[in-house]
Amino acid sequence: MIRAMYDMTLRLAATRYALGVLAVVSFMESSVFPIPPDVLLIPMVLAAPHRAWLIAGVCTVASVLGGGLGYWIGAALLETVGRPVLEMYGKWDYFAEFAARYNDFGAWAVLFAGVTPFPYKVITIASGATGLDLMTFMVSSVVARGLRFFLVAALLWKFGPPIRDFIEKRLGLMFTIAMVLLIGGFVMVSYV
Repeated sequence: MIRAMYDMTLRLAATRYALGVLAVVSFMESSVFPIPPDVLLIPMVLAAPHRAWLIAGVCTVASVLGGGLGYWIGAALLETVGRPVLEMYGKWDYFAEFAARYNDFGAWAVLFAGVTPFPYKVITIASGATGLDLMTFMVSSVVARGLRFFLVAALLWKFGPPIRDFIEKRLGLMFTIAMVLLIGGFVMVSYV
């Protein structure tokens, strides 16, 4: 089953629709979708290394724009959704203190979440909810997401065939590691 999904993703990566699909996945992942765009980015660069920079650029721009949606969700839904939930748990009175502390280190939180497996969407929504300066949020997002996606693209562009062989020989292990990182990121959210 994993092999079939991998082969299907490689076939998709070679189609003319690949960049559009990557853009949609990257956009949605930054605000609501749980699957990281790397599942498309990696096979797309492996399938077309000469387009590595374009692929990383599309992924970065779409991800940052999706982060803007996440920011808006946090800002627009705080009063209607966030406040009643926080009041239900008796935490609304602590939110102002949390927001002040978050905003002191918000740029670092965005950088951390944008580069690591930590769910970036959590930080995009928290940034909007706490009123983190929008320019700080956007600049940190561009740096973090650009660093992440261009670094992956550069490594695949430079070392693509050996990496592809490594992935294909150890597909089950790679899938397991990806799932551990994804689940680990969500577990980290519960402790932050």
